[in-house]
Amino acid sequence: MDAAPILTADSPGTAELPEGLQRTLKRRHMQMIALGGVIGAGLFVGSGVVIKSAGPAAIVSFALTGALVVLVMRMLGEMASAFPAIGGFYEYNRLALGELAGFLTGWMYWYFWVIVVALEAVAGARLLIFWFPVMPPWALTLGLVLAFTLLNLLSVRSWGEAEYWFASIKVAAIVVFLCIGTAFILGLWPESGGGLANLTRHGGFMPHGLGPVLTGAVAATGFYFGSELVTIAAAESAAPEQAVARATQSVVSRVLVFYVGSIFIVVAILPWDNPGVSQPYVSTLAALRIPGASHIMNGVILTAVLSALNSGLFASSRMLMALARRGDAPRALAKLSSRGVPVRGILTGTLFGYLAVIMSYVSPDGVFAFLVNSYGTVAIFVYVLIAAAQLRLRARLEREAPAKLRLRMWAYPYLTILAILGMLTLVAAMAFIPGQRSAFVFGVVSALLMLCGYLARRRYGSVRNP
Repeated sequence: MDAAPILTADSPGTAELPEGLQRTLKRRHMQMIALGGVIGAGLFVGSGVVIKSAGPAAIVSFALTGALVVLVMRMLGEMASAFPAIGGFYEYNRLALGELAGFLTGWMYWYFWVIVVALEAVAGARLLIFWFPVMPPWALTLGLVLAFTLLNLLSVRSWGEAEYWFASIKVAAIVVFLCIGTAFILGLWPESGGGLANLTRHGGFMPHGLGPVLTGAVAATGFYFGSELVTIAAAESAAPEQAVARATQSVVSRVLVFYVGSIFIVVAILPWDNPGVSQPYVSTLAALRIPGASHIMNGVILTAVLSALNSGLFASSRMLMALARRGDAPRALAKLSSRGVPVRGILTGTLFGYLAVIMSYVSPDGVFAFLVNSYGTVAIFVYVLIAAAQLRLRARLEREAPAKLRLRMWAYPYLTILAILGMLTLVAAMAFIPGQRSAFVFGVVSALLMLCGYLARRRYGSVRNP
């Protein structure tokens, strides 16, 4: 059965933004959120796991996954330019695929980010212990969650300003790393032989064959998640259509330069079988004889972690607000403060984050392990639903409102279909890769629990306040 026409009062768009929402994010905020959103702690730490497994061919692993992310971001850009809405792709999926797809997308995205809040708070505490070894980890963890909760409660402008500076530090660090690494490879760095011999010297470019390269692509998927944040923030910017268009058009260069480029530098300078590859960027700076390499990278990684924590509270609260406005969550959670902030949505995400943090200490191998193993798979499910929504919504836009197509997906529908098949292949591969099997199972279980939630909603009607 066909969905309702696009051009109705129920359609998402700028006119639907709730009264009281502050559109105070400036162009510089949106530009830096777009640039820095793709640079997470996974790049600085998790990439070492992929390099250890795939060798220098980790470049291919990140390029494969990066290509899928580029396609998804282009799809999001097309839809967000047509309909800058609170909740972003939650609204697009609901509009294009129906209430079930919208419900699952919104709750899976919220679930992903509240787990990120807990993970990054725990990781941030471990990084701070490097400088403050006498502090108890649990106190640092809870302190970080509290600090960023207060920051998000102030205003969207305060969130954007913090994210602007976090992103600036991350981008500057990567740019400097790329410049220094390139100088080393070209033989322009003091006491360097230069060259690309490490790409083939230690067992070849693909020392363990094609399998680990594909496994690495699966593992790298979660590292890119967050690049879509700019489409969520667009509804609170002064010029949402322009902000989204610029962000999605620049995602190709961001993926190529920040991820593929920096991984290339790492494996060109550092032998992939070097024990230090578990901390790839720290070890690379040490190989370049940069003084205080461990302190520098600890600071950069801490910045990436705090940025993810900050973004997690923002993204989860805005998605929960969108869910509440559609009756997919208690409607009281949609209420805005006088500062234009969904206070109840932020506090709900924070509460879940506190519970997850407690589980990280009380049940690290039980409840917390389930959360960690499930959230990455849930992220891929969200991307699949986004692509499916774009496939259908684009056809409807061309038929009913072609003027809204200010930004178009390349080679539609072929690249959209290719992206969907690629992501489904990644999910299927997880079921057969020993290191990813538990993540696949827990992710499916999480999705099924959310499906049960939707069935309960259908049975008892929209969630309402007592």
